[in-house]
Amino acid sequence: MRDAVIVGAVRTPIGKRNGAYADVHPVDLSAHTLRALVDRVGLDPAAVDDVVWGCVQQVGAQALNVGRLAVLAAGWPETVPGTTVDRQCGSSQQAVHFAAAAVVSGQADVVVAGGVESMSIVPLGATSVEEYGRPYGPMFAARYPQTPDQGIGAEMVAEKWGLSRAQLDEYALRSHERSVAAIQSGAFDSQYALVPGTGLTTDQGVRPDTSLEVLSSLRPAFKEDGVIHAGNSSQISDGAGALLITTSEKAKELGLRPLVRLRSLAVAGDDPTIMLTAPIPATAKALARAGLSIGDIGAYEINEAFASVPLAWLAETQADPERLNPLGGAISVGHPLGGSGAALMTRLVHSMVDNDIQYGLQSMCEGGGMANATVLERV
Repeated sequence: MRDAVIVGAVRTPIGKRNGAYADVHPVDLSAHTLRALVDRVGLDPAAVDDVVWGCVQQVGAQALNVGRLAVLAAGWPETVPGTTVDRQCGSSQQAVHFAAAAVVSGQADVVVAGGVESMSIVPLGATSVEEYGRPYGPMFAARYPQTPDQGIGAEMVAEKWGLSRAQLDEYALRSHERSVAAIQSGAFDSQYALVPGTGLTTDQGVRPDTSLEVLSSLRPAFKEDGVIHAGNSSQISDGAGALLITTSEKAKELGLRPLVRLRSLAVAGDDPTIMLTAPIPATAKALARAGLSIGDIGAYEINEAFASVPLAWLAETQADPERLNPLGGAISVGHPLGGSGAALMTRLVHSMVDNDIQYGLQSMCEGGGMANATVLERV
């Protein structure tokens, strides 16, 4: 029976909005990542059957199929196809799921999955330009009169699970502290795909000097009396990540070493107004398919879209908080939308290898009230 294994995983250091990658075209950012992946693994790109690439705001510089354009920009053979996926913030995690399905089913033997987002060049909200019509439409609005808003959703999550401003800020501080420790220990060094000419050698958004005092001074961003603010929310960022997925049999044939096996894959839907709660049912689904319990998992990567999201997930799953985002997350390193799923999975894969963790789990909340969840198994 065919399986799906990851034999390589790289990501760019994540850049701040209008920071190191402000003038790097997202196609070029993707191309550098693709090149780094095959160079790191030692594979002729002609062996790649397909590239599945996540990107959320597919307009302007990110239009016309970034996945295919990145293949060509990387100098890969014209015979290598590429496609672009939008499952909102989970786009590149979904790309991994599509790649795994392709190799398990025999539709392909070697697939690259990943994604990109340049939020400096294509700003948040660029896909909602009213000149071309508003999103949602009248039938959606009739069913959901309150227009979905992720910031308000984060406030709703905090209220539903009784999360205080102090709890959210303490979590945000922990995210920075863990990322600082990871950077100082060199935990990210082997996974970085450095982008020439930018001078960026580590994640740009991490703040070693932040504190609870600084975080407590920030004004709420979405409600006048709210608990969500810029400091306990994910950072607007630029970045890309890529993973090489094949079967155990093909990896052996190509002389490649599997790092982890994709043990189970799931996607779930939930309330699109609160929007951010679907990682909870997606996790339950992925664990059930894997035949595992939450206690079997050695590390959890739950995307830090807002601090209330992983804390609500933690409350519902009763997971070990020490295993949750052990290297920090999007609050500290940033959240380049379409590239985040690949960046999280790259961090998780390398953490599992470096620390001999048998099982890892990743989940991300997504626009529209969805979430992907993936269970990885160390091989």
